[in-house]
Amino acid sequence: MPKLEPRRLAAFLRDPGKARLVLFFGDDPGLARERADALRAAVVGSDDPFRVADLARDQAQRPGVLAGEAAALAMTGGRRFVRVRDATDALAPAAREVLAGPGEALVVLEAGELPRTSKLRALAEGPGDAVAVECWRERGAELGVSIAAILREQGVERVEPAALEWLVEHGGEDRRMLRRELEKLALYVGAGNAVGEEDVLACLDDSESGDLGTALMAATTGDLSRTDRALQAAFTEGTHPVAALRGALRHVQRLHLAALAVAQGQPPGTAMQALRPPVFFRDKPAFERALRLWRPDALAEAGAALLRTEVRVKSGGTGKPVPDVAVAREALMALARRAAVLGRR
Repeated sequence: MPKLEPRRLAAFLRDPGKARLVLFFGDDPGLARERADALRAAVVGSDDPFRVADLARDQAQRPGVLAGEAAALAMTGGRRFVRVRDATDALAPAAREVLAGPGEALVVLEAGELPRTSKLRALAEGPGDAVAVECWRERGAELGVSIAAILREQGVERVEPAALEWLVEHGGEDRRMLRRELEKLALYVGAGNAVGEEDVLACLDDSESGDLGTALMAATTGDLSRTDRALQAAFTEGTHPVAALRGALRHVQRLHLAALAVAQGQPPGTAMQALRPPVFFRDKPAFERALRLWRPDALAEAGAALLRTEVRVKSGGTGKPVPDVAVAREALMALARRAAVLGRR
C-alpha cells in the first residue's frame, strides 16, 4: 500500500491490523527503532520469546528463512513479531517470499535511507499487505512538539521555553538517544514538575563529558585537544557520524549568520541574541570567541566542506565501504585546526 500518512501513524502503531510486513526507512534509525518497538508492544505485549524473532540481515536474506519465520506458529499462541534491522534492497526477494506465502506474523524491516528506485520501497509501497513508514529526523517546531510530548509521557508537567529551545538545538539527531536523555531529564526533575534551563544544564549539559555540543564549540574556537576528547566521548556514546556532521553544519551556519550581522556593524552580543533559537547562555563566551576568529567567507567555506563530507559518509550506503566515524572525525578536527590557525593571525 502507499506510504502511511502521518495522521494515521499513531493509530497504526497501536493496531497494525492485517498488515504482514512493515518497512521503516529514513535517516533517523532511532526513530525507526522506537516505532518498531511500539509495534512489538502492540502485537506481542510482553517479552514472550516464542512470539518474537530478531534475525540478522545476512540470515534473513537466505531463501526461505524470513518466509519460514513469518509462517511459523507460536508455541504459546498469539501473533508473532519478526524483526530485521539494517535492511537493504538485498532483502527484497525475502520480503517478496513473505508476502507471497502463508502466515499471520508481522515482519518488520528497519532500513536507513532508501532511494525512490529502491526495490524494497517499491514492494512496501505497492499493493498488498505491506506498509511503508518514513522515519526522517525532526527539526525545529516539529521536534519541539515531540520533545514536549515525550517529557509529558514521563510525567513532566511543562517545559520552559528556554529549556525547550536548548533541547531542540542540541538533542535532535537520533530519536533513540534523544529519548534516553529526556528520560534522564524527567527522572532528574521528578514527576509533576517543570523543566527549566537550569535543569537542562545540570542534567544534560556536562561540558566535561565530551558531548557533541562541547566538541563543536571547541572546534570553532581552535581548541584541538578538547575537540579530540569530546569527539571521542561523543562517538563512544553512540553519536552517528552523519548526526555529528549535521550538527557541525548547523553550528557553522549559525556562526555565519551572526558573523554577517557583525560585519554589518552589530555588536557580537546582539548578533547572537538575534539568532533563533538564541545562543544558550553557557555557550555565549565560546560562541563570541569563535565570532572574533572567523570571517563570513571562511565560515561559508567551512560549511561547504562539511556538506561534501556528509555526502562522502552517506555514500557508504551505496555499497562502497567508507570509514564514516574516521571521516567525520577528521572533518571536525580540520575545522578545529583551521580555527587554531585563524587564532594565531
